[in-house]
Amino acid sequence: PNPSSTGLFINGSRETGQDVRVGNVTAALAVANIVKTSLGPVGLDKMLVDDIGDVLITNDGATILKSLEVEHPAARVLVDLANLQDQEVGDGTTSVVIIASELLRRGNDLVKNGIHPTTIISGYRTALKAAVSYIKKEMVVNVADLGDEHLINAAKTSMSSKIIGKESEFFARMAVD
Repeated sequence: PNPSSTGLFINGSRETGQDVRVGNVTAALAVANIVKTSLGPVGLDKMLVDDIGDVLITNDGATILKSLEVEHPAARVLVDLANLQDQEVGDGTTSVVIIASELLRRGNDLVKNGIHPTTIISGYRTALKAAVSYIKKEMVVNVADLGDEHLINAAKTSMSSKIIGKESEFFARMAVD
């Protein structure tokens, strides 16, 4: 191809199709692998050292992702998704990154097996509807049917990983009362 017609400069290159898709999935998986080991109550701490040598030790996915200097566009989208989750909900950033990257990885495998991306997206949407329907039908419990002990435990669990920490019993009781 003629370089002037493609908009490329000397020593430039253009990636398309499968190479771009694989690169995007690889970048997303790299971000997920960074935070994956910090997930859950037995998650490992990460020691982060910034440019001036300050050290931060944390297992909070949001903190880890905010500390990363991500340049790849697909990986940046994943970090932004985690930041949005942190702003809106205040928790679940690591889970969001892991689930999103796994959906990308599995979708990429399906494309490699000859399934069109539109069909994959349609399947993901169908799975989403089925999951929401199942949760609404099988897992939703009326609060009036629960005793105070269950409500306190739910409140403590939802507050345990963030700022409240040691005072979760007090604030859980306050929330239930």
